[in-house]
This record gives sequence, structure tokens and C-alpha cells, in this order.
Amino acid sequence: MEHQLHYDTVTNAIAALKKKGFTIDFNLEDNYIVSSEDKIHVDDFSIVDVYRYEGNSDPSDEAAVYAIECKNGLKGILVSGYGPSADTLTTEMLQKLRIK
Repeated sequence: MEHQLHYDTVTNAIAALKKKGFTIDFNLEDNYIVSSEDKIHVDDFSIVDVYRYEGNSDPSDEAAVYAIECKNGLKGILVSGYGPSADTLTTEMLQKLRIK
């Protein structure tokens, strides 16, 4: 996982990643990341980079921006809350998304 730069906001991180070709917006669904056209299993993608943001006053503002590359060549972004909001994820997905 390379980590060259930390962007000051989630919005700036997303904009920079889109310029690098991470153009698909992914969401989480059980053991998959999903976009409007694709559903990719936890074993079929890797996290290329991650940026973590902490809320100044409210822990629910915490978020992580993941740059994701799939085995089928798709590249995209997943924005996910962590902490209390991560409770609904499967164990496999939590392991995959854990920030080292």
C-alpha cells in the first residue's frame, strides 16, 4: 500500500484519486463492494491506498477513503465510516478494510 500524500479533506482525496483513474464509486454490501453495474467479492479486490479522517468533535464524522483495484481491472473509491458505524460489516470485510 503506497501512501504518498494525505489530502486535507475527504472531498480532496476523492478528487485526486479520480484523477489517478479511480473513477467508480463503490458501496459496501455484505461481503461485496458494489457499484451501479458490478458486485465484487471481498476476495476479488485489493486496497491500493487509504486515507483516514477523524471528526474534530464528533466521532461519527470519522471516515476512511479507500482506493480500490479489482482483479477484473476496475478501479474505484470506497468511502466508509469506521468506529461505531462499521458494526454492520462482515468479519471478512472488516479484516480487508482494517487500517494498518
